[in-house]
Amino acid sequence: MKKADLIDTISSKAGITKRAAEDSINAFMEGVNKALSKGDRVTLVGFGTFSVRKRAARKARNPRTGAPIHVPSRNVPKFQPGAKMRGAVR
Repeated sequence: MKKADLIDTISSKAGITKRAAEDSINAFMEGVNKALSKGDRVTLVGFGTFSVRKRAARKARNPRTGAPIHVPSRNVPKFQPGAKMRGAVR
């Protein structure tokens, strides 16, 4: 499913225009991004939890040359599905 498909589904289910559905999705994504950039968690009961995890620094190898390289630590987004979502997928 693409973003356009999601917009169509939301507009038909909620009885709103496609523009309003797109604005809602964009506002949701902006809100989640802003919360995660501050290090907060976003929990939607039954759907899942968005959070930030710190990935530790590590050593890797350049696949072309085989030379060792240092990969610095970084923050990465994580999503953990809720119980209802896991049940729906099974």
